[in-house]
Amino acid sequence: NGKGGHEWIIEFKKPPLDAAVFARLLDETLQSINSDYEAKRTAGMALEQLSLRIVPVGTFKDWMKSRGKFGGQNKVPRLSNNRKYIDMLNYFLENKMESNVGS
Repeated sequence: NGKGGHEWIIEFKKPPLDAAVFARLLDETLQSINSDYEAKRTAGMALEQLSLRIVPVGTFKDWMKSRGKFGGQNKVPRLSNNRKYIDMLNYFLENKMESNVGS
């Protein structure tokens, strides 16, 4: 439909009891602190509801290690205007799950 949206991948020490409620509250909070985001989210005019994927503890550490980017001078990318990092992380997660199935 040509609309964009935020995609969040979050690793929690203690995940929320209801991921859908957390996603809704996150979206509402973003709207309350960012009028531009709120305007784009109004009735889904320019941005769709954000999507949320909760991943197991250790995911980001393992992903960074797999990229040879683990250590004090390397930071997990937090924001991007394209899908480069999210696609890399999703690929890593899919391959990790496949290798766990075969174990």
